[in-house]
Amino acid sequence: MAAPLRSWIRAGCQTLQGFKDSLSMSLLQKRNLNVTRMLGTEKEAEAVEEAEAGGEAGEAEKDSRRKVVSPETSMKYLDSEAFALGYRGKPVWFYYRRNFKGGKPPPTRRTCIRKGQLSTASPCPICRDEYLVLNFQNVKLLEQFVSPYTGEVLDSMLTGVCQKQHQQLIIEVMRAWDEGLLEKKLPTRVYDYEDYKS
Repeated sequence: MAAPLRSWIRAGCQTLQGFKDSLSMSLLQKRNLNVTRMLGTEKEAEAVEEAEAGGEAGEAEKDSRRKVVSPETSMKYLDSEAFALGYRGKPVWFYYRRNFKGGKPPPTRRTCIRKGQLSTASPCPICRDEYLVLNFQNVKLLEQFVSPYTGEVLDSMLTGVCQKQHQQLIIEVMRAWDEGLLEKKLPTRVYDYEDYKS
């Protein structure tokens, strides 16, 4: 009696998991389609619609991988209405909250993406939005992770960015400083030369 009950429960759990996966994939595809339509890239919107229409298992596996977005598309996204509505004029890490015990947060995870897929339920602010691409030319995004007072890159404990993306962020900010796209603040001192005259 217990064996048929176990198999029935196991089959129900597998069906529920399959439904949950298909629902999350359809929501992700609809979001991608809406964002690409807002950005005005018709070819990408058609590609997402075709992927949505194709119901084969092989295509579903390909669709579950993260979409590769070019830095130019990411820069358009930062200027779009979809970005303004999503982040409400705040930095991309502002509304991100990590769950942890105690008063001091532990170090952030190493990476959120493994084998091309999100491997965690709460990815970091950069990994959760595939249209945020770290590139030295994407100055609008890099400025959100640089302190306005010191000019240094904000700590990952404050922003919640995973270690892999934080290392990439530091490299891209340094490249932007070298290229002159991002201003590096240098400490200045004002001397009163009257004190030195004798």
